[in-house]
Parts: sequence; C-alpha cells; structure tokens
Amino acid sequence: MSATKHNWTKEEILDIYNKPLMELLYEAATTHRKNHDPNVVQVSTLLSIKTGGCSEDCGYCPQAARYHTNVEGNDLMTVKQVKAQALRAKSTGSSRVCMGAAWRNVKDGEEFDQVLEMVRTINKLDMEVCCTLGMITENQAKRLAEAGLYAYNHNLDSSEEYYKEVISTRGYQDRLDTIDNVRKTNVTVCSGGIIGMGENLEDRAGMLVALSTLNPQPESTPINALVAVEGTPLEDQKPVSIWEMIRMVATTRIVMPETQVRLSAGRTQMTREGQAMCFFAGANSIFAGDKLLTTPNPDVNEDMEMFKELGLNPQKPFTKKVQPQTVEASESKLEALGEKPKWTRPEHTIERNEMAKAKAKAIKQ
Repeated sequence: MSATKHNWTKEEILDIYNKPLMELLYEAATTHRKNHDPNVVQVSTLLSIKTGGCSEDCGYCPQAARYHTNVEGNDLMTVKQVKAQALRAKSTGSSRVCMGAAWRNVKDGEEFDQVLEMVRTINKLDMEVCCTLGMITENQAKRLAEAGLYAYNHNLDSSEEYYKEVISTRGYQDRLDTIDNVRKTNVTVCSGGIIGMGENLEDRAGMLVALSTLNPQPESTPINALVAVEGTPLEDQKPVSIWEMIRMVATTRIVMPETQVRLSAGRTQMTREGQAMCFFAGANSIFAGDKLLTTPNPDVNEDMEMFKELGLNPQKPFTKKVQPQTVEASESKLEALGEKPKWTRPEHTIERNEMAKAKAKAIKQ
C-alpha cells in the first residue's frame, strides 16, 4: 500500500496533472496496482428517489426549480418501488445502490423516515447503500448509520474559489461540515466533483487539494464530466476532452491512492477505448443504468460487454469494508431532534444563473 499524503499543495498537484501523458499514466497505473486489483471495477446504480423541484441554483443541475429543463418532478418513491429497482440492479451486476433526492438538506419527518426504511431494505439485500440527500446534521448522519448506510455522497463540485461562480445558494463550508458530520459515524464518505464547468486547471487542482487534505481521505471520489443540459446556466459549455478526463482520473489516483475513483457523469461521450484508458489510469468504479439521476448513461448491457472485452470483473459488495448492521426502526435508540440548522445562503449574484432563471420565467409565463 502506498503511503497516503494529506498535505498536497496546488502546485504539486498541477505538476502531476501536467506531466507528459505517458509518464502520468505509468505513475498512476503503478499507484493503482499497489492499492487495488486493476481488473476489478465496482458497478453502482444511481437511483433518483425524489426528482426535481430543488430550491438550489447549481448552474449545472437540471433539477433546480428555477430553471426550465425537460426534467419532470416526482414525489419521493415508495420503499416497495426502491426495493424493486435495487433487485433489478443487483441482477445486472451492481453491488451498490446510491439513492439521490433533490433536497437542499435533510429535514426530520415522514420523508426522512421513509428514506431510512429504504436504507434498511437495501442493506438487507446484501448491497452497499449510498445516499446523497444534501446537507445533514450529526444526528441525521447517525440515524442513517444505524439504518445500515454504507456511504454518504456529498460532492465538493469544484475548488472553493470557483464554487462561488457556480452556486450562490449554499456555502463551501457547509459541504465540509456535512462531510465532518458523516465522519462522526461509521459511514464512509463519497465526495468528488465536476470538470468542464468553465473552471481552469488551478481550480481542478484546488478541488483535489480540498479532498486530499481531508483526513481520512474520502473512500470514494466521483470524477464527473459536465453534461450540459439545455435550460441550465451551463448549457453552452463545451464538453471536456477525453484527455482531460484521463489526466484528472490519473491525478486523482496518485493524490488519493486508496480511494475508489468513480468514472461518473459524461461516459456517454466516451468511447470504450477512452474508458479503458481511464481504468488503466486508476478509475475503479462506474455507475450503470440508463440514467444518472436525470442525465443519460450507457446501457448496462453495453457496460458488461465492455467489461468482457477488457477482462474486468465487477467488484463484490463489502470488499473494502464490512457490511453495516441494520437496526430496525422499532429498536432504534435515536430519535428525530427536529433540528433547524442554519445552513449558509450566501445569495451573491451569478449573472449566468440569473439569466437562466429569467429565461425560464419568461417561458413559463
């Protein structure tokens, strides 16, 4: 196992990112093989359990209520519906189900209780359960852990500096505080970001500084390529090149050697050859299924064909950490506290977000 360094600087990370490609790939692949089986890739399924109607103004997100996109909002799914989707995912090779709800933050009450029951249900299917529900308090994190949650996803999205150019309705520190609340439990952390939002290389390095200096580092880090959706403020952004994705994956692998690097949004624009290069560079997880929350994703059968071509095997559940035990709701020692934390609302003005909001308002009139 490689020694994990927690004091990376932006300059050091940029030096890695900008290495001649063959040198970068060699170092990343060497690091990967020291810490992981290079022929094993985790297959996860991302399920939107509550879609659309979000109050945030994230410039990349078609689920923001203030923008006009083709996303149809749906109420929270039932436990029965989620179980059926989880069984379907398991039958096609997924070892993890990640449930996403378009919430700014978790609120105690009937809906959160329903999510806790979803967690219990999926964990009993012997699948890893991940949730991405927005900001959470320490008590909410403990309740999720008690239900059997394996991982909590809360992406930093970008560097702290560029974050302010994409989102105005929440603060970067809230992201870090949520991760800190998760760390007070036995739940693992999944946190990464998006490239292709108009950021520069320094911002990409800055995001990796923020992630890599966490101690411990996140157990998994999704690297997303922006999927520009019509109606969002970032609809006109050009797709990132495959070389940018390969460099970002390779750099992430070197900087965070033990982390599972997740090849996430943007795979529909990648050839199999491009994805193979990402796996060689250290990516060892993908999301399967026809959608990632609301954006297109390769068909699971195509992914299995690719695995066969490359000699890759799906990772079994609970390979990295033992399965959490589920405590039934009737036996729970924790209760809702009815907390109303004051999560940050910077509310500075982002011109392109305001323009997209005005455009949506005009269309709806």
